[in-house]
Amino acid sequence: MLRLDYSNCLSEIVGEQGISRQEIESLKEELVKAHKNVYEKKSKGLLGFMELPYKIDDAKKIESFAKKYKNKFENFVVIGIGGSALGNIALQTALRHPYWNLLDRKNRGGWLRLFVPDNVDPELISGLLDTINLKKTLINVISKSGTTAECLANFFVIREKLIKKVGKKNYSKHLIFTTDAQKGYLRELFNKGEAFASFEIPANVGGRFSVLSPVGLVSAAFTGIDIEKLLSGAKEMAERCKTEDVYKNPALMYAGVQYLLYKKGKIMNVVMPYSNALYGFADWFRQLWAESLGKKQNNAGQIVNVGPTPIKALGATDQHSQVQLYIEGPYDKVITFLSVEKYRKNVKIPKTSDNHYLGGHTLNELIKSEEQATRLALARQNRPNCTIILPEISESAAGELIYFFELATAYAGELFNINAFDQPGVELGKQLTYALLGRPGYEEKRKELEKQLNKNSKQMHII
Repeated sequence: MLRLDYSNCLSEIVGEQGISRQEIESLKEELVKAHKNVYEKKSKGLLGFMELPYKIDDAKKIESFAKKYKNKFENFVVIGIGGSALGNIALQTALRHPYWNLLDRKNRGGWLRLFVPDNVDPELISGLLDTINLKKTLINVISKSGTTAECLANFFVIREKLIKKVGKKNYSKHLIFTTDAQKGYLRELFNKGEAFASFEIPANVGGRFSVLSPVGLVSAAFTGIDIEKLLSGAKEMAERCKTEDVYKNPALMYAGVQYLLYKKGKIMNVVMPYSNALYGFADWFRQLWAESLGKKQNNAGQIVNVGPTPIKALGATDQHSQVQLYIEGPYDKVITFLSVEKYRKNVKIPKTSDNHYLGGHTLNELIKSEEQATRLALARQNRPNCTIILPEISESAAGELIYFFELATAYAGELFNINAFDQPGVELGKQLTYALLGRPGYEEKRKELEKQLNKNSKQMHII
């Protein structure tokens, strides 16, 4: 069972840089209100991510689909970006062999290699096409709206190559669309026969909250991850968090602690797993926390420009790159450690002829010692930090961690009094991109942008 240790965020350990037990008590009324607001929105059908852990039947269908088609392909490619890619990467990184794609088919248990090119960098996409055999590749195009520019651009590029390889009659047999149930460009293409299968993204599930939907489950199933156990773990966390008692609800406590520390100037939240396998979760969390909580206006329409900045780090790697700043730099950060009690492998350090102190220990002991030392060093320098403890890295634990962070984000949105489920800043960038690329309906906006760019070019100072 996942546990939250927030001891090193308390003032009794880190002094005035931390928060007192009284401050938590004083916030209880707001925390209870945040809890009730979240569950009220859930009851109205607005927070679909809270329903996903209970959709075991959907997971069983996806697993059956993966078993049916896995032997026809060698590679599984996810074409998506942001919430349609980061969760897929996090699950794969956590739950599969660290060099999964280099293993032969036998050592992968017959499951597929996974590629998630989550950018429109031309070198990235060209490199992928140079590497894989499209005749042996299944491609899952993921976009809830079905209109995401980056997703469609990569799809068009790969579709053209695919048609050349397998022909117009067969290319659709290599395509899956995961999109809205009824509308959007991808849904239209599916209805025209452009893909042999389609999975639906629930209308009430936002992209960054969608990893436990078909968005993340399909690719996971095709690499042999037990997605039923994944949902089971998430369900376990969901049941634990039904209480409004902050001392029994870890997601509510995490949101409350982060909110109180933000009010004290800790505007950056560094997520630092002491496990390479969990590094993908730090990346996934960055989108979840940043896009949900970084807002210009509050729910009353007032300009607040609020939002904690998420940062990713990796123990022990970043002890040699970032921790110096965290220990002696500005008092503007709180560190969230992801700790694993039991690693899946045990590696002994051989004894040496000169009796070096490392000999006879294990890498497991070394990384745990470094983790404990880093926490202690931060606390001694009055740097708040908390630890999310996973007994092991498994499907169930991953499900717990996902739901924990998602629900904590929803609670934090209520505490900050902002809408944690929109992204107006991102939408503005999309609109401007559409105009620059000449999308129909954006002609006036394009003229406006061209004037602005022309004006800017005359004012540029380049050395």
